[in-house]
Amino acid sequence: MPQHVPDRLEDLPYADHLTRHSGPLRSDGRYDTVHFDGGEYTDQTGAGAAFLESALTGVALSGVKLRQARFNEVWVQAGRWVACDLADSEWQDSAVTGGVLAGIAAHGSALRRVVFRGCKLEAVNLRAAVLRDVVFEDCLLRDVDFGDAKLTDVAFPGSTLEEVRLRGATLSKVDLRGAVALGLPDGHQGLRGALISSLQLMELAPQFAQALGITVKD
Repeated sequence: MPQHVPDRLEDLPYADHLTRHSGPLRSDGRYDTVHFDGGEYTDQTGAGAAFLESALTGVALSGVKLRQARFNEVWVQAGRWVACDLADSEWQDSAVTGGVLAGIAAHGSALRRVVFRGCKLEAVNLRAAVLRDVVFEDCLLRDVDFGDAKLTDVAFPGSTLEEVRLRGATLSKVDLRGAVALGLPDGHQGLRGALISSLQLMELAPQFAQALGITVKD
């Protein structure tokens, strides 16, 4: 898992090699040590593109198709990604800091050693995705669907979970203890393999009791 996520562009190990990008996205394009600095991309197609040791700062994507794109050692800061298709994409050794991801289709994607920090994720579909060594730090996850996904060594320190679905998910060493709130509409479904605190257990107790057919009455 990444031990340090740079706060500034100049702190990236490849910062001195970045060249500024201009022009539209291209399907199957290769973006190696490229800096996307601001700008709006609407209804463009970058399906199958490869982003390698690149940075995206203040970029707005709307309706962009990035299906099967690869993001390797990519740093995303203060972006706004809305209604984008990231299905079957691959992310590795990357970080997303600040910004908003809303209405994102990312089902079947693979994330390995990825950090989300200070982000808002709303209506994000991660069904059947594979997440390994992923951290959601100080994030808001609202209406995020992990159904049938595989999560291994995933943590949520300081994050708020609202309407987060885990039904059918496979969890291994998933640490929920640092989450500020656990809003799980599926109740206990999908929690096998997770770590929770005693306080969280008390908060979830009514859902566990209901699932077991237990009536609690004083």
